[in-house]
Amino acid sequence: MATSSFAAGAYAAAQSIGRPSAAPKPLQTSGAGNGFGSLLTQALDSVAQTGAKADAQTLSAASGKANVIDVVTAVAESETALQTLVAVRDRVISAYEDIMKMPI
Repeated sequence: MATSSFAAGAYAAAQSIGRPSAAPKPLQTSGAGNGFGSLLTQALDSVAQTGAKADAQTLSAASGKANVIDVVTAVAESETALQTLVAVRDRVISAYEDIMKMPI
């Protein structure tokens, strides 16, 4: 059970990355898209939901109510989603560092 609570904490931390408590409100644009911020929020919510699903499957398997194949599939999906999120984060940080290196 310690792994499950650790994973739940990791998912909650990943979800809070894009939602700082004192973040400024994004400017409203008149474009057709929802904006980059909402795209990131949706991605973080998706990763959190995938992680929660994996945790629920794991708990169901521990109580004998779920198939092991379903648990492995849910955990693999969660791991893939988290790895994708980390890769995107790394690319955003790299792009930010490249922009900061540009001369004014």
